[in-house]
Amino acid sequence: MFAARGYGEAIGHHGELLQGIFEDEDAHQLHRGLMSLPSRHLKSTATFEPNKSGKVTVSPARCEKARRAADLTLHVFSQIETSGHLTIKSKIPVGRGMGSSTADVLASILAVLDHLGVDAPPDRVMEIAVRAETACDSTLFKQAVLFAHREGIVIESFRRSLPPINLISIDTMADAIVDTLEFQPARYDRSEIEIFRPLRSLLRRAIKTSDPDLLGRVATASAWINERFLKKPRLEDIEAIGARYGAIGIQVAHSGTIVGIMFDPANKRTAENMELTSLHLRESGFEPTTFCH
Repeated sequence: MFAARGYGEAIGHHGELLQGIFEDEDAHQLHRGLMSLPSRHLKSTATFEPNKSGKVTVSPARCEKARRAADLTLHVFSQIETSGHLTIKSKIPVGRGMGSSTADVLASILAVLDHLGVDAPPDRVMEIAVRAETACDSTLFKQAVLFAHREGIVIESFRRSLPPINLISIDTMADAIVDTLEFQPARYDRSEIEIFRPLRSLLRRAIKTSDPDLLGRVATASAWINERFLKKPRLEDIEAIGARYGAIGIQVAHSGTIVGIMFDPANKRTAENMELTSLHLRESGFEPTTFCH
């Protein structure tokens, strides 16, 4: 029996740790892929209320991709014609590269599945999400994965969670909005594609050994490779300030505006170093925000 109301929630992220082009496990095909840095404090929720309107509606009205995702989910999983109203609530900033639209879409799919009483595997959920959104992030997965965001498939599952990371977040273009779908995919050259292979190996080792310093090296390299496709104002200054106070690296939203300065929470001086970094950033004209991964 269907529940009278369906509920779903999904988290956002703070940009990416690695984004590029990678071989699949059989090394036969190249895929655009990424690993997001999930942020549990950023969340979208969706409520699906069935009705007899004959269509799926959404509020706020701007959440069209979420409405489309709910409609697709009903088409795939419902045995009878179902309509209803979807309500989205989100704490994720829009247009910053923090996964706001993906979180809305995933929460909507999960809300409809909850209404239908269906427990769908993650690959089916991601398939619908990509159909609704064209490209989506990997935040549905509890373990770390390298995810083909335009295909909805896992390139590699690392079978563990990411090591803990503390972040200072800077929005480098507070007045700009980046539409992820209108943002042209990066055209990596041959040398850049070759670099992604060892970076993937380093990422694998960082996760296997829970090594935040190594993770910081991977994220920093990826940030600079992708800098030529969407420049972050004063990225060199941000990196230099972080390095002065013991940061382990930087990471960015490769299709957004935010930059994260990464710190190892296990380091006894991290709290002090983050305070000093934040103070230096403010003195340099930035508006930092501190939080934990």
